[in-house]
Amino acid sequence: MAKRTARDDELSTRPRIKKKLLDLYKDIEEGYIDQRERADDTADYWDCYNEKLGGKQFYQGNSQIFLPIVPIAVNARKTRFCNQIFPRSGRYIEAIGMNGDTPQRPVALLERYVDTAKLRTEIMPALCKSGDIEGQYSIYAGWSTTERYVVSRETKPVEIDGMEYPEQGEVETIFEETIEDAGPFVEVIHDSDLLVLPATSDSIEQALDRGGSVTLIRRWSKARIKQAIEEGEIDEPAGKSLMEAMDRRQQDNRKDVAKDLVEAAGIRAGGKYSLIYETWTKLKVDGKQRLCKVFYGGEKRILGAKLNPYWCDRCPVLSVPVEKIPGAMKGRSLLAGGTSDLQFAANDTMNEMVDNGHYSMMPITVTDPVNNPNWANLVMDVGAVWPVNPQNIKFMEFPDKTEQGMVKIAAFTQTIFQKLSVNPSMIPQSSGNKTKRNQAEIVLEQSVDLLTTADAVTVLEQGILTPLVQRFMEYDHQYRDTALAIPMYGEFGVRLQMEEVPPLQMNTNIWLRWLGVEAARNASQIQQQIAALNVARGIPKEMYKGYELNVVPVLKQIFENALGPRIAPLVFVSPRDQLSIDAKLENEMLAAGFAVPVHPMDDDPKHLQEHMKEMAKGDPHGTIQVHMQQHQQQMQAKNAMAMMQAMQGQPGVPGGAGPGVAGTPRPGAQPGVSRMKGFPGSIHQDRLPSSGGLQMPRKT
Repeated sequence: MAKRTARDDELSTRPRIKKKLLDLYKDIEEGYIDQRERADDTADYWDCYNEKLGGKQFYQGNSQIFLPIVPIAVNARKTRFCNQIFPRSGRYIEAIGMNGDTPQRPVALLERYVDTAKLRTEIMPALCKSGDIEGQYSIYAGWSTTERYVVSRETKPVEIDGMEYPEQGEVETIFEETIEDAGPFVEVIHDSDLLVLPATSDSIEQALDRGGSVTLIRRWSKARIKQAIEEGEIDEPAGKSLMEAMDRRQQDNRKDVAKDLVEAAGIRAGGKYSLIYETWTKLKVDGKQRLCKVFYGGEKRILGAKLNPYWCDRCPVLSVPVEKIPGAMKGRSLLAGGTSDLQFAANDTMNEMVDNGHYSMMPITVTDPVNNPNWANLVMDVGAVWPVNPQNIKFMEFPDKTEQGMVKIAAFTQTIFQKLSVNPSMIPQSSGNKTKRNQAEIVLEQSVDLLTTADAVTVLEQGILTPLVQRFMEYDHQYRDTALAIPMYGEFGVRLQMEEVPPLQMNTNIWLRWLGVEAARNASQIQQQIAALNVARGIPKEMYKGYELNVVPVLKQIFENALGPRIAPLVFVSPRDQLSIDAKLENEMLAAGFAVPVHPMDDDPKHLQEHMKEMAKGDPHGTIQVHMQQHQQQMQAKNAMAMMQAMQGQPGVPGGAGPGVAGTPRPGAQPGVSRMKGFPGSIHQDRLPSSGGLQMPRKT
């Protein structure tokens, strides 16, 4: 039986694979040359966003002002998109299990990875801006591990010949522990650094299945090359040869820009970093087409080629166009064509207007040089004396074109905002053309804003975020070590340790989806659900014979939408989540110095008995005694509650008085268009459109 290739085996030493990789390099080099014009345009668009005046400006005067219309529009879209993608409820991910329930623990774990990867603060704002400017959303998702060496002080009894003698006192020792901080990382990829072949593919998966490739340009320093050699990413002889080439280039101190642009991969001038190709492609290994990761350091220099290191066997690059173009992998920038030209025209108008304003602020002096031979002494100064005949002096004003320029700039701004789907509600301190807009205008703007934003954000959620959280789940199964990932105990830590979700089960047992836009729309749907439940509760059972009213799924959904995945499981708890922790496990945690709260379902007498046994061995941290006191207080509370229920009967549910069960709310109807007062916490009618609801305009 032939030996199976391992994931860390070097493939570039095999002649057949090496020949194919060298041929692939030529295709990659030509591909970057073909998209060079797109890269140049993208650089101009970034200059437009970064407020840099370039060679496309027609007017060359004294003023050098950049009017930030495009930056304001792009930042407004970024803010609006991020708020839609990450709603205030903190609930970003929807998961459905085989039984139709929501697996709370996987969702909580993925929410934690969303925070550690800094999607909200760093990744998504940068990705939204890159998408608008470059026309493509592209990220790279991987897993990183960092070791920390934590030092702590510990006290232990005096030890002599391996025996402890507590009566001799205690000694202080220094204890060093290695802790791994592991988790997924996400980086935003610029469009110019990404090449997908063939360019006519509809997706990355289709390109790889058709024999194509996905390539990224990496800029590695010497330290990064050494790290790649130590971690086994690249071959050691090839890596050392690359560093030697960097040294020779630094000694030459020459820079050939044309050659760098044509080759696209090689050594940059000055030897500060090397341009590396990171290529993902399918190679025939062991008789099958396998996804492989390849590094190039220039022509005929293969740094390394290995099988995909990720168990999920997916390419870590996620890329979708902002606006899909049929028959093309990449999309068109929103600044392409007339948008950037309008920005340049607005800059010219502003600079012309400012220069004109300078002239219009200074009067023009007209005099007759024959009658006023001392006209050269007409010098502007404080307290100046002009030795001329005042009858022969006249002052004129340069025409002020400020108003005309402002009209042109307003037209340019409105056109750019329309092209980028930016309305006044997305711009701070903007109220349209009127001092105060009426209710109909506000409702219309909010409705249009919700529809356009939801349409744009859906591309991000379906193409980037939903596959990203799936990768988080797959990487977690491959890399996470529970004891290292969660180095602390306690109720929340125990829950995460108990949860194991392999990626193979994820595709069949758990369905994941990013829930940003839907969560924002659910703000108005929650009160609709509450009203529907109130109506359903008042329907007699005779009207739905053969069926049972099960409101648990609706209640769980309401709690998750309103409170998020972290708090909802603690408020609305299922019976299987009410299982207490074994007393012996609690003893281990307490002996280690961790504070363990008591559980309402604990058998308090039995737990106290086990804790007393552990207490006899010693309680250096005092946590066992505190825990036993909590058990005693819980026993007293349970006994008091039992006596109260025995004397007064089962209490009713607190709430408003009404028919039916004592103390429960009165059945109500679905909220209509009437101006009746809603329940506490309901969304005001004026804010329904921004929350996904519909509203008829009021009369003003």
